[in-house]
Amino acid sequence: MTDLNILPLGGVRENGKNMYAVSVNDEIFILDAGLKYPDTEQLGIDVVIPDFEYLIQNQDKIAGIFLSHGHSDAIGALPYLLQQIQAPVFGSELTIALAKIAIEEEKAIQGFDDFHVVNEKTEIDFGDVKLSFFNTTHTIPEALGIVMTVEEGQIVYSGHFKFDQTVEAAYQTNYQRLAEIGQKPVLALLADAAGTEETVKAPASERQIHEYIQETFEEAKGKRIIVAAVASNIQRVQQVIDATAKTKRRLVLTGHDAEKIVKTALDLNLLTLPEPKDTLFASEKELDQLPDGQTVVLETGKLGEPVKALHKMANGEDPVVNIGANDLVFITTNPAFAVESYVAQTRNMLFKKGANVKQISTDLRSSGHASKADLQLLMNFLKPEVLLPVSAEFRVMVTAKQAAEEIGLKEEQIIMAKRGDQLAYDGTTFDKVGAVTVAETMIDGDSLKDIGNVVLRDRRILSEDGVFATVVTIDRKKRKVVSKPKMTSRGFVYVKANRDLMKEAGKLTIEAIEDYLKNAKAFDWNELKNGVREKLSRFLFNETRRRPMVMPVVMEVNQNRRPHHKGEPDKKGKKPANKKNQKPSSKNKKSKGQGPKQEQKPAEQAGE
Repeated sequence: MTDLNILPLGGVRENGKNMYAVSVNDEIFILDAGLKYPDTEQLGIDVVIPDFEYLIQNQDKIAGIFLSHGHSDAIGALPYLLQQIQAPVFGSELTIALAKIAIEEEKAIQGFDDFHVVNEKTEIDFGDVKLSFFNTTHTIPEALGIVMTVEEGQIVYSGHFKFDQTVEAAYQTNYQRLAEIGQKPVLALLADAAGTEETVKAPASERQIHEYIQETFEEAKGKRIIVAAVASNIQRVQQVIDATAKTKRRLVLTGHDAEKIVKTALDLNLLTLPEPKDTLFASEKELDQLPDGQTVVLETGKLGEPVKALHKMANGEDPVVNIGANDLVFITTNPAFAVESYVAQTRNMLFKKGANVKQISTDLRSSGHASKADLQLLMNFLKPEVLLPVSAEFRVMVTAKQAAEEIGLKEEQIIMAKRGDQLAYDGTTFDKVGAVTVAETMIDGDSLKDIGNVVLRDRRILSEDGVFATVVTIDRKKRKVVSKPKMTSRGFVYVKANRDLMKEAGKLTIEAIEDYLKNAKAFDWNELKNGVREKLSRFLFNETRRRPMVMPVVMEVNQNRRPHHKGEPDKKGKKPANKKNQKPSSKNKKSKGQGPKQEQKPAEQAGE
């Protein structure tokens, strides 16, 4: 019997960060390597990627990385993964082209070129398993599902999909291919469940969305239109291009990767231009020269997050676009549930600037993901023995489970997996046989190192209750405080209006230090600081019901050595030589790195 295991490293009980490791005997196949955008609690974090530790420990077993499509939730973590492990990457032509754009700025992997283009007709034989693919309908061309065939049957990963009869050829699903896959046993189906929660409003077809965007452009006569869209949502970009041309406007691309992605799609004939480039597109430099009624600005943001770019515009921080009363801001992206409050705040700021704001999701249900009916149709095609809802938060996975039960799957056939669950095939079904620890890796800036929950906790405290610092100097040998503590606060209380609080905090600082110096058998800087911190934290909470970050800064002074002044005799009674007449001597030169003994120094043990 084939040794089959499925290990979700991301993409379950969360929106985004898709990554699934499927092991067949001694080989590991990685399905997608995506990221997700941080929620409002993850202060200062740019993106969140999967934990690669399991893959790093088993990198000699990795057969390849197989990408379902070119959105960031499927390829966004690839630049970080390839810095840790080297493995061949497989995907459609557009997906591979976008993956190359994603990694081109990473110096550590700029020489990586182990890419392989596949399509629906490709079959790759790895010995114990054969991999094949099928076209799916998504908001980006050349999206693929992945089929892994072993002796006992097939494991199918749907990728992101929906069924839409109105889409163009590059987006169409091959229903005959789905029927062929369903003729053989499907041991497990990892199915996109992200769109199954909405049951009241039927999803709009892409033709309806195209007409809606065209109508919006036509109604905005005399106004400048600023469109927020994800650059890799090629279908939405095409609709914006078509509407721009029909309303005789010029299109300005301002997103971080917009020009690269649009150029790539044009080169692959996956975007079409209704008119020549020179008459359709305009540069950022031309923006101020164009009449508002003839301008469309396509803002795609950095890392595919355009709403953050809109936020900067609303704050007046964008160097290119200043929002005004004659602007229509058109949000064509569907933000994740975790950032809906941020989107609402951004819209509010845009309205205050005088702009009109329109969001596609308020008028239409636009989604690139399977509805409840779509998921049921896919399962009727494939007839899976086990269903794993993926690419969704837990509450959405529950709706997918209910949809599966409605068409006859039993509860034991539906696995509501968690990150790190090890699901093994026993010859009949998949069961959980254990788990590995799989955390999240939070990326801040360009560092690959995880920021960690401790840093996030400190940021949260600082954002909510501020910081309170006390600076004091001690003589460690004489075991006494030699200077009055200086108190300062940022984001906690206004110092001048709380003099009594500051005065009492200073007294408590001295008491805590003197108690420690008197009773400690062996001096330890960390113990000293912790004692001050704990005493002040209790006091400040009792007085204000708030918990600021308390930072004791303890300095050390040596009072035994009397300062030596110019012109005074030293201990041997000799006066110092006059510097003007003194000649340097090689014998008196100090060796490199030496310097005078410092009289006062911060305690480096204290970690300040």
